[in-house]
Amino acid sequence: MSEVVPEQEQSEVPIWPKFVLHVLLVLDDGSTLHRRELIRRCIDAAELSVTAREETLNSGGLRAEQRLGWAITHLLKAGWIDRPSRANYKITEAGRRWAAEHPRGLTSFSEANRIFEPFWSEEKKAVIPKTEATLEQIAEDPIEQIESGINRITEDVATLLLTRLRDSHPDFFEEAVVKLLLAMGYGGAEQRGRRIGGTGDGGVDGVIDQDALGLERIYVQAKRYKEGNSVGRETIQAFIGALHGFGASRGVFITTSTFTQHARDYASGIQSRVILIDGKRLVSLMIKYRVGVQVKQTYDVVEVDEDFFD
Repeated sequence: MSEVVPEQEQSEVPIWPKFVLHVLLVLDDGSTLHRRELIRRCIDAAELSVTAREETLNSGGLRAEQRLGWAITHLLKAGWIDRPSRANYKITEAGRRWAAEHPRGLTSFSEANRIFEPFWSEEKKAVIPKTEATLEQIAEDPIEQIESGINRITEDVATLLLTRLRDSHPDFFEEAVVKLLLAMGYGGAEQRGRRIGGTGDGGVDGVIDQDALGLERIYVQAKRYKEGNSVGRETIQAFIGALHGFGASRGVFITTSTFTQHARDYASGIQSRVILIDGKRLVSLMIKYRVGVQVKQTYDVVEVDEDFFD
């Protein structure tokens, strides 16, 4: 069984220990900054790319802000910065000394843990074994630890989901892809979409009516292939021919396998608008729109309500 990994790029945002020195240097002039302004200046000081600045967590928050927040939390516990009023921060003499003595800052989780371990609570010290592996693990932002765990679960579910689709009956698969497109919002509130696969289907397996009268239609082709059996250019050409037979110019080709580069190049170069969805993206969309999966458990993450204490 091959592993299916959700579509996501490796983070360009530095780990939170690398933000420690930026926070101290931004505050080094003795100013008191509001949290939002402090984070903004630190992001500028770190010279993050546009992509890194816009990178989000699964929960929707900005990853750079989340990691900077974790750096600020550690600096507060260490007494290297102070909070003279709600959401406002300034550097302390201890923080200024540390920054002067460590011009390269921190570069790893384990290094950050060795520095900040003396400021952990006694309860935390008592339950955490002091090994290199655990030092690396506990240094990560808890929110990102949760997301990392959820991502591992999602990967396992995606792998199983793709296997089940490949082993399903062709009629079931065709019906499943139509349900997915309807769940994504195609077909409108009335869910105007249906499977038409079978003998005499004209080379398409489903159709989505974008308006009540069916004037705008999207045709669907669903191919349930085994791993390694890629869809080639000739198959996409046949689908385009089927679309022309219906007088259509838009279609979606979905497979449990992959597409060859020739197939992708051909689809992107023709006048008709054809979207190719391979197995990896298919199961990612099914998980996102809750088709073929169900929510097993949810968790609430809480934080102190600063307005309550204002």
